[in-house]
Amino acid sequence: MNALILIAEDDVEIAAILDVYMTREGFRTVRAADGKAAIDLHQALKPDLMLLDVGMPRLDGWAVLAEVRRRGDTPVIMATALDKDIDKLQGLRAGADDYIVKPFNPVEVVARVKAILRRAGMASTIRTLRVNPLTIDLESYQAKIETDASTMIIPLTLTEFRLLAHMARAPTRVFTRGELVDACLPGGDALDRTVDSHASNLRKKLEQAGARGMMSGVRGVGYRLAGES
Repeated sequence: MNALILIAEDDVEIAAILDVYMTREGFRTVRAADGKAAIDLHQALKPDLMLLDVGMPRLDGWAVLAEVRRRGDTPVIMATALDKDIDKLQGLRAGADDYIVKPFNPVEVVARVKAILRRAGMASTIRTLRVNPLTIDLESYQAKIETDASTMIIPLTLTEFRLLAHMARAPTRVFTRGELVDACLPGGDALDRTVDSHASNLRKKLEQAGARGMMSGVRGVGYRLAGES
């Protein structure tokens, strides 16, 4: 099972961006909006790594880090707007594994997460995603529907493939249009209706390949790949 990343961040926008980038790389994620929730989720879920903001309500990042270190050796990357050397040293001396300063590039955060998990022997190695009867090969950018009788390759555009692969990592989750824009249409000025157009084409292609009803819209929210299990 892929590594679970606990994103402890009270800024909703930053947390959402980190969530999208981590999920796109195949990690599982869970969010905490305050220090107390971060500690509770850490105890309940035993994440493989924590992205921890210093300035959070209820309990700040230093207090959370101290409690996490009291419990064990979960890798922790601290995130803060403070950039003084003394603040960095405080974080590292308190037991943080790495330190990033806001504003940060989420691609760099992903790289640091992978590096730390690689050292711990837990880096993501997922190359194929399966949501029966769908199989997605992330290296060949190929998606196919497999049944006992046949195998049909789905002719997807790059954007359609990105949408499908992103949703397949959490098939029963409802993804908002904004999340799908950030994850699958990077660098553009895409609108919600752009996502709707790509999603509509993707759904038609899935149906034509024999996966009827696999992708569904959730009114006022976004899209889900598979039904609730």
